[in-house]
Amino acid sequence: MELSLNSGYSIPCPGFGTFKTPDGEVCINAVREAVAAGYTHIDTAAVYGNERSVGEGVRQSGKARGELFITSKLWNTERGYDSTLRACEKSLADLGMDYLDLYLIHWPANEMQFGSKATAINLDTWKAFERLVDEGMVRSIGLSNFYVAHLEPVLASANIAPAVDQIEYHPGLLQEEAIALCREKGIVVEAWSPLGRGRLLEEPVLTGIASAHGKTTAQVLLRWCVQNDVLPLVKSVHADRIRQNLDFFDFTLSGEEMAAISSLPEARYGSHPDTATF
Repeated sequence: MELSLNSGYSIPCPGFGTFKTPDGEVCINAVREAVAAGYTHIDTAAVYGNERSVGEGVRQSGKARGELFITSKLWNTERGYDSTLRACEKSLADLGMDYLDLYLIHWPANEMQFGSKATAINLDTWKAFERLVDEGMVRSIGLSNFYVAHLEPVLASANIAPAVDQIEYHPGLLQEEAIALCREKGIVVEAWSPLGRGRLLEEPVLTGIASAHGKTTAQVLLRWCVQNDVLPLVKSVHADRIRQNLDFFDFTLSGEEMAAISSLPEARYGSHPDTATF
């Protein structure tokens, strides 16, 4: 399954995430197994410390670079125009690639850390992202962890619109305002932590629905994301789970099941972009 981006490219769904995947053989093997299983969208980030291994896993997979969609992200210490350009060059060098399919600002600069300068920092960073597109280093550019207050200034000044916003999204954190704005502007929403960092896997509502469909709870959560027009990023380092997490396109959740899942209690498992201090 692929979704169209406003940049003119397409993004495969789901994506294979590598957050907290250890650098070295574990990461190399996981990426290689993911590609063998059928994933063509691999998501990494500079701060994950595993870009070299992701690149090696891609090379060992035997797939041509043009058959894969590779995402990386700019870390917070590299925000700003010149720093961004250097950081992207380093990510490409570490990956051993000539271009990225998607490059994201990992977290917005916020007022808690930067006061009134926060918006200017985000806009300077975005200008550098636009240059990366112009120079062919990046095909599509986007954001991560940007909510409405962070999105609106970028949208107001951008020459190239963000193609993606990657945010924490799962039952209990529906992100309705951010998703509504993204849909209005033609921005694809990606879900990080769609399984609630594993904490939703034993939720009785979900296990009951999974049992009714002969599926795993993870497959139900991924299906819920896709039926909500959100692209999930899912990770594992185990070959059987890597394959299993792709097997959610052969069933459909009913309206009642979707509503029950969406009604689960509020929960957030990651940081809020307004109060993050890293």
